[in-house]
Amino acid sequence: MSKVVLVTGATSGFGRETVKIFANDGCKIIAIGRREKKLEELKSELKGCDIHTITLDVRDKIKVFKEIKNLPSMYKNIDILVNSAGLALGLEKAPDALLDDWEVMIDTNIKGLLYITKAVMPIMIERKSGYIFNLGSIAGNWPYEGANVYGSTKAFVQQFSLNLRNDLKGTNIRVSNIEPGFSKTEFSNVRFKGDDKKADAIYDGLQPLVGKDIANLIFTLSKLPLHVNVNTLEVMPTAQTWAGFALEKDC
Repeated sequence: MSKVVLVTGATSGFGRETVKIFANDGCKIIAIGRREKKLEELKSELKGCDIHTITLDVRDKIKVFKEIKNLPSMYKNIDILVNSAGLALGLEKAPDALLDDWEVMIDTNIKGLLYITKAVMPIMIERKSGYIFNLGSIAGNWPYEGANVYGSTKAFVQQFSLNLRNDLKGTNIRVSNIEPGFSKTEFSNVRFKGDDKKADAIYDGLQPLVGKDIANLIFTLSKLPLHVNVNTLEVMPTAQTWAGFALEKDC
């Protein structure tokens, strides 16, 4: 029987590539994203695959629970949840950052992930089977200038993932937190609020990760034996390493 895979943030980046790899493997897909046109383009690209699209902002708590409750019967038994929806806004240091940006990141990266997970968990618990993938970031492990609230939201995702493992003991539900490093998706375009020139300049002269790299990792983990759970997986491009300590003289 085909597995049912729900992917948030399905209109770009990691989410879009994850939809594609599971759809091409014959899975039934629930693709969730804010941009209806992008969802339709994805469905058209994967013509012949079994895809149910939902235009939804994960920050909308009421609609999240309503949509999951009202899924068509053939998509109700969700086997795999991929929480890919998330974003960074701005790279200003904390004193100069916009409070509105902080709140959007918290509402999306933390609360949106919680809403979807809370709505889907009862389905998996009832069936005593499932796999939850949360998209974290190395920013949740390694601080860098300008990552103030974004990095904090991803640290939350990491700790929430680990605590889910504890709370879901005995349910056969697996949980993995995937922590990508420097990646070329729409991430930087969103962070710099549509300034494509500024976003593209970041990638000059190096090979970053791309959406397909992370999708392949998620797909591979999903195929591991049921008794195997990878708790966290931190992955960087070869060109990236950990930042050194910063020192300020005469302070």
